[in-house]
Amino acid sequence: MTQILKTTLLMGGLTGLFMFVGYLLGGQSGMLMALGFASLTNIGMYWFSDSLVLKMQGAQPLNDQYPEVKRIVTDLAQRENMPMPALYYVDTPIPNAFATGRSPRHAAVAVTSGIMEILDERELRAVLAHELGHVKNRDMLVSTIAACLAGAISYIAQFAFMFGGGDRENGGNPIAAIAAALLAPFAAMIIQMAISRSREFLADQHSAELLHDGDALAGALMKLDSWKQQVPPIQPTPNEQALSPLMFANMFSAQGLASLFSTHPSTEARVARLKQLR
Repeated sequence: MTQILKTTLLMGGLTGLFMFVGYLLGGQSGMLMALGFASLTNIGMYWFSDSLVLKMQGAQPLNDQYPEVKRIVTDLAQRENMPMPALYYVDTPIPNAFATGRSPRHAAVAVTSGIMEILDERELRAVLAHELGHVKNRDMLVSTIAACLAGAISYIAQFAFMFGGGDRENGGNPIAAIAAALLAPFAAMIIQMAISRSREFLADQHSAELLHDGDALAGALMKLDSWKQQVPPIQPTPNEQALSPLMFANMFSAQGLASLFSTHPSTEARVARLKQLR
């Protein structure tokens, strides 16, 4: 199953869950009200995402810092026939990179000082190609739609708890309504995170196919994973936790059952997928 098809199916599942839960808990009117509120919230976040994300990360314009980043991104953007994104850096020892922006014409790519210290140029090129893959695939738009639907489901569930839940006018089952109110937000979050992981696989594939060098990206992933294993567990700040879905690698990811709520596939899974692309 291709990652595009998988994303499509997951988005369809999230939409279906929203429609079912919305009707069960609030009827048609409750469903539409929740969708409208969530849509307005997330569309606003989508429209101003680039400036908000950069400010939250404390990102600074690249200017003369790390000239190799500008050289690499300029070359990759020309090869992709894409507009040149704005370039930034974040002064933090945590190695990472991210892309943001609502479209290729309003995109920004940032690297951290930490990632510049541990990657060689070949690996850095692979990571930057991955981030441009997010821009080209319009992953901010996909993530916003997913967040909108997941948010609407949560709003409906909260509404049900506050006002009793269930579509009583149509003879709704109050027990089913309570169960849906409890379980639906978790189900929506799991699907939303699965969509995020699918888009990470797709950006990995974009990098490997553009450069014909999946080993470089695999090497970068393993270096970041090794760095994470060698330092004490990092407690993310609220900003870092909120923006972790945008990062090249989640340096705060959980293991085991908690991985269902991870925004990124495991390093092992990503490296294995890159090996399959050879």
